[in-house]
Formats: sequence, structure tokens, C-alpha cells
Amino acid sequence: MSDQSLWYLENIDVTGIFCPKKVGRGDMDQHVHKHFKKGEYIYLPDEHADKIYFLTEGRVKIGTYGESGKEITKAILSAGEVFGELSLIGEDKRRDFAYAMEKTTACVMSVADMKSMMRDHNALSLFLMKIMGSRMLEMEQRLESLVFKDSRTRIIEFLHELGEKKGQRVGYEMLVRKFMTHQEVANLTATSRQTVTTVLNELRNRNLLTFNRKRLLIRDMDKLEQAAGE
Repeated sequence: MSDQSLWYLENIDVTGIFCPKKVGRGDMDQHVHKHFKKGEYIYLPDEHADKIYFLTEGRVKIGTYGESGKEITKAILSAGEVFGELSLIGEDKRRDFAYAMEKTTACVMSVADMKSMMRDHNALSLFLMKIMGSRMLEMEQRLESLVFKDSRTRIIEFLHELGEKKGQRVGYEMLVRKFMTHQEVANLTATSRQTVTTVLNELRNRNLLTFNRKRLLIRDMDKLEQAAGE
């Protein structure tokens, strides 16, 4: 896991905090863990926002729908990440949807229980603030990239960022497990699937990376970053 990962902060046991079963809150044991099937919506836009989710297994897509009904992907989350956190700062109804991309398990807490946990664990407030601040910054960077950068640059910078945030260093290389489909990368970079395929093939031919449906292996992070500026 990259050193820049948000999901570990000052030795705080996030899993233990978000899954009360592990810290002795027996009154919540029977309903804190929820399982979702592949293709199931965890919540939809306009639903009441009163829960926060800590993803322990699987992958979740966060997105919304444009005026024409077109789906807009905002993020794809994996184990160790939190979503639904805007309910903590007064969001009464969901703006986005959360969709299980595969068999998924999450620890679910009410807003009231989460606020109680935040009082008991001082580092948790900082943890959640860092998550929300980072996501706001990511949205700003994506908007800036969309306005000022071409499709190829956006795709390469996205791959580099993916390696930094979710990659595992293997020697001089960076391994990202559960790589996204070309369409998912296209959705996140506001490009087309065909363009993503073209760029990925170019980078593979240059021996900067290899990929399949299960993983992405970046052979040289510095050279990949340089490729974005070409």
C-alpha cells in the first residue's frame, strides 16, 4: 500500500473503530455488517442520508446522473475506504449513488453512532476531515484537468495517480490489483473507451506498463509521469 494512502492515520485502528464488534459494542453487533451482491445499489440519489459506510471487502462505484440521464462516475472505492460521509455535515438526502461492483461487505454506522465514536476517538475526526478534504481536492484537480489537458494526458496522469494511491511497490515497479475496465477509466477521465485502449496500448508498447483485467503493473513511475508531458 502506498505511503500516501488515506486509510491509515497515526496508528489509528480504523477497522476496529468502524466495526464496533471488534471494540466491544455488543449492542451493534447484529446489524453493523452488511453484505451487498454484485450489481446492487447501496443507496440512490435523494434517499435519506443517515448512514456512513466503511468498505471492508469488494469495490463500490460512487456516481450520479446528468440532466440527460447519463451516468457520471465520481470515484471507485476499494477495501479500507469510507463513503456516505457527507451525512456528517448536514446532508439530508444523497446526491450520489453507491453501487456494488462485485460482492461487497461494509460496516455501516448511523450518524449518531459515528458522532459518538468521534467523541471517543480524537484521531477519527482528523481522519474524516482528511478524507473529505482530499476528495474535494481531487474533484478540483479533475475539473482543472478536464478544462486544460487533453485526453491522453488525463489518462496517463490518472494511471500515475492510481499507482501512487492504490499501488503496492514490487521492487522498482508498482502493482495495482483489481485494475479497472477501460470503460471505467474512461468514465473517470471524461474520455472514451477507445481512447483509453489506444493510450494503454501505447504505454504497453513502450514497456512503461502491463495490464489485464486483474492488475496493472507500472514498470517505472517516473517515466510514466514524464510521458504525460509529451
